[in-house]
Amino acid sequence: MSRYLLVFCCLLLVACKHAPEGEEHKDNESPLPNIIYILVDDLGYGDLSCYGQQILRTPNIDQLASNGMTFTQHYAGSTVCAPSRASLLTGKHTGHTSVRGNQPPGQLLSPEEVTIPEALKSAGYTTGIIGKWGVGHPPPPDDPARNGFDHAYGYINMWHAHNFYPEFLYLNGQKKSLEGNVTDRNLDYPEWMPEGTGVAKEKAVYTLDEFSKDALSFIERYQDTTFFLYLALNAPHANNEAGKYLGDGMEVPSYGQYGDMDWPNPEKGFAAMIDIIDGMVGKIVAKLKERGIAENTLVVFTSDNGPHEEGGHKAGYFDSNGPLRGKKRDLYEGGIRMPMIVSWPAKIVAGSQTDHISAFWDILPTFCDIAKTAIPEGIDGLSFLPTLLGEEGQDQHEYLYWEFYEAGGKQAIRKGDWKLVKLNLRDPDRVIETELYQLSTDVSELKNVAGKHLEKVEELEALLQQAHTSFPGISLYER
Repeated sequence: MSRYLLVFCCLLLVACKHAPEGEEHKDNESPLPNIIYILVDDLGYGDLSCYGQQILRTPNIDQLASNGMTFTQHYAGSTVCAPSRASLLTGKHTGHTSVRGNQPPGQLLSPEEVTIPEALKSAGYTTGIIGKWGVGHPPPPDDPARNGFDHAYGYINMWHAHNFYPEFLYLNGQKKSLEGNVTDRNLDYPEWMPEGTGVAKEKAVYTLDEFSKDALSFIERYQDTTFFLYLALNAPHANNEAGKYLGDGMEVPSYGQYGDMDWPNPEKGFAAMIDIIDGMVGKIVAKLKERGIAENTLVVFTSDNGPHEEGGHKAGYFDSNGPLRGKKRDLYEGGIRMPMIVSWPAKIVAGSQTDHISAFWDILPTFCDIAKTAIPEGIDGLSFLPTLLGEEGQDQHEYLYWEFYEAGGKQAIRKGDWKLVKLNLRDPDRVIETELYQLSTDVSELKNVAGKHLEKVEELEALLQQAHTSFPGISLYER
């Protein structure tokens, strides 16, 4: 070795020895991506044109799918909002979450549970939630901050989120007035209704417009950091109270291009809401491109449960559940199987599709893997990052599990192609029903084959018992 080469090698060794830990390869590492998780409310598997919708168009969401990966077998945490969102945030299915339903009172996220924003903050992310919190009953105004969010703007309780023209929203735990919105207090609301719920008699500020502006502002404000934005829209949910008292709960500023259609008004409103959602996705993507951060921003779009029939809207009018049976409050596929699109231009192959079986409780470990931070212990989720990256070694669930305390009490479990559904668990006036479906040949769950596969029923019922843990104050098997 020449003298000059020997001196160069020694200098290089000294430089590496004294470099700060982890800095030697910093230039070769990709920066952590920003993460935007867009969760809409009560959108069905068949409501997007990229998932087969034939009447309504969603061009911006379709483009997101063309630029990323679509999931054909992704599942919500539950079939109503509160437990579904709890499952999302904590990485646990509803046999283990601290929030099991929209009722009864007293359900809140446990301080011991590590949430997505808490995990990402440990990796240096700035965290924000804009829109609907709706986790537990009744959550305190600062509940998002207690669970890891640096910025929180929107509704706290889920009933407030029915109202698209409320008198106020919450900004970081404090009320922010929406000037010009006036609630009609002459209507006969139930005494138990939480604050902010109702029907506006004067409408000036539409909350979806507020959320759009705040989301774009959040991106601009934190574009030079690494951020996580949870954009939880309260559409296409209905204002149930407006539906009850006025007959149309699909609150929109106007019916837009659907005003002249020969449709019932609630369906015009539903279609207009789909346009608003699609337009917001377009604005988010455009803002990322404008700021030069689109390439390394992961964007997820999905829904919290299946399509609703509230506020005058009918799930079948636009075939919102597509080929699936059931809707919101069902544990059939239409109540829990969701469209999910993931775009990450720097990493995900454009236009790809996967039939990997995943669920809301997988989002936490996946985001932890993406952020290169530790996955919390004691969760049910599995990271699907290998699927996103097209790599080998994707872990698979032994089974997926759901339980639901309303509508008579229900359980469901999916293992491979087999799906077991149990009904009337909490209804003493009805016989408990057991249904078995083979999804590979019957995705619409039309043929109950429980009587032909007794051993499979026995196997899955044993797993139901294994997955369920008792819950304070309410029994799943109460009859």
